[in-house]
Amino acid sequence: MKRLIFVCLMGMMAALMQSAAQAGVKIQHWTLASGARVYFVESHDLPIVDIQVDFPAGSAYDVREKAGVAGFTRSLLDAGVGSGDSALDEEKIAGRLVDIGARLSGSGDMDRASVSLRTLSSKRERDASIELLRLVMQQPSFPAEVVEREKTRTISGIREADTRPDSVAAKGFSKAVYGNHPYGLQTTVETVEKITRDDLVAFHRARFGANGAVISVIGDLSRAEVEAIANQLTDGLPQTKVDASLPQVQFPVRGTTKIAHPASQAHIFLGLPSVRRGDPDYFPLLVGNYVLGGGGFVSRLVHEVREKKGYAYSVYSYFQPARQLGVFQIGLQTKREQANEALKLTEDTLTEFLKKGPTEKEVKAAKRNLADGFGLRLDSNRKILEYLSVIGFFELPLTYLDDFPRKIEAVTAAEIRAAFQRKVKPENIVTVIVAGD
Repeated sequence: MKRLIFVCLMGMMAALMQSAAQAGVKIQHWTLASGARVYFVESHDLPIVDIQVDFPAGSAYDVREKAGVAGFTRSLLDAGVGSGDSALDEEKIAGRLVDIGARLSGSGDMDRASVSLRTLSSKRERDASIELLRLVMQQPSFPAEVVEREKTRTISGIREADTRPDSVAAKGFSKAVYGNHPYGLQTTVETVEKITRDDLVAFHRARFGANGAVISVIGDLSRAEVEAIANQLTDGLPQTKVDASLPQVQFPVRGTTKIAHPASQAHIFLGLPSVRRGDPDYFPLLVGNYVLGGGGFVSRLVHEVREKKGYAYSVYSYFQPARQLGVFQIGLQTKREQANEALKLTEDTLTEFLKKGPTEKEVKAAKRNLADGFGLRLDSNRKILEYLSVIGFFELPLTYLDDFPRKIEAVTAAEIRAAFQRKVKPENIVTVIVAGD
C-alpha cells in the first residue's frame, strides 16, 4: 500500500510543482562543522523528500592503469553495508527500500559521484531511509564476490561496446579531445582486470570525505530537520586531504582521426574542449547553440545537413560544461559513402556561424524557447534537485535559477558571435570518423 501511495504522489508532482517553479526557488545554504556544504529548498506541496550527496570522486580521479575504480566504487556502494550480524547484502538493502517505499540511486561523471534518495517525509519511513543512505555512504562493504561479478559483467559490456561504431567513435573522440588529461581516461578490459576490492575501499576512503561532500535537499522538511539529517549523513565520514583540483586542459591541434569499421553508417564527431561551469560566456553559448544545433528542427545544422541535403537523419551540437573545460561537440551519422560531403557541409555551417553569428530573428526565437520553457525544467522536485546539486557542487550563485531567464533574455547576437569565437577556435577542433570511406 505504501508503495502505491508513493507512486500516486509522484504522479501528482508535476501539477503541484508548477506554481512553485513559477514563483521562484528559494535556496538555503550553510556549511557544517565537518566542511560539508548543504543546499536546501523547503517545499511542503507533497510529503516527499529528495536528497542527493555529491563527492569529488568522478572518473577524472581514477588512476590511469586502473581506470574504472571510480565507477565501480560509486555503483557498488549499495552492494552491501556493515559487517557481522548487522551486515546487509544487496538483496536485504533492496528489500528494505521496498518496505519503506524509498528509492536509492546514483550517478557519476568526470567530476563527481552522486548518491540520491527519494523517500516519504513521514517520520518512520524517512528515518529508515536516511539511516540506509547513511550506511551506504559510510559503511559500504564492497563484497569480493560482487566485485568480481561486476568486473566480469563490465568486461563483457566493454567488449560488446567495442564492436559498435557509436561507442568506438565516442571513445576515439574523447581521446582526441583530451589526450592524456584525466577527462580522457578510458576504462578498458585491461584496466578493469587489474581492479581489486582493496582499490575500491581505498578510493572510497580517499574521496568520500565529509569535507568534500555537497548535500542537496528538497522537500517536506524544516531547516532544523535538514541540519540534523546532514550531520547524520556526514558525521561518520572521514576528513580527506585529497586535492579535488584537476590539471588544466590542453587544447588539441586540429586534425582528423579515421577509424575503420564495417558499419554501413559513418559516425562523425567533431569538437574541442570549450567551457567551464560558471563561465560568463555560458549563456551566450547556450542561446547560440540552440540556433546552431541544439534546437532540433529549427537549428541550422538540421536545416542544412538534413533538410536541404538529406545527409543525416540526426545532427546536433551541445556544450557540456565541467569543472575544467568541458566539451563542445557536433555529432551526426550518415551513409559511409557520403561521409566526406556531410562532414564538409557541417564544417561549412559551423564556419559560417562563427564568422557571422546568428541573425536577430534566430536569437529572438531561441531566447523565447529557452526562457519560456525554463519553468518546465523546474516542474518537479527531482528536476530542482538536479539543478540544486549542480549549483552546490560547482559553487554557482544561489540566485542561479532566478537569474536564468533574465540572463537568457539579455543575450545579444553580438555576444553570441563573440563568445563562440572565444570558445570554439577552428585551429583546435578535432574530428573522428568511424566507418567512413
